[in-house]
Amino acid sequence: MAVNIALFIALIGTALAYPFSNGKSRKRKYIIWGIANMVAIGPFLSFAIGLTYAIIKRNGWAAMLMWIVYPIIFVIGLIQLIIGIFMKKSSH
Repeated sequence: MAVNIALFIALIGTALAYPFSNGKSRKRKYIIWGIANMVAIGPFLSFAIGLTYAIIKRNGWAAMLMWIVYPIIFVIGLIQLIIGIFMKKSSH
């Protein structure tokens, strides 16, 4: 049940980020998706992955995988955000 809720929240974060970035410049898309990855998608997706892995392995300590997955997703979102902030304006 907790895995389903976490996946649902990550899906809601994705569903909210898409319309906000639709029709915007590349710079704005990078900023929106970077924030969405760091705040809405990363924590809940890593929780779901860690818990699913722990259930498969039948070991509660295996859920610590989320401590590895979340920083990776967070850094990806941070890189997207930094690229969006420092990207030059496009001429379109």
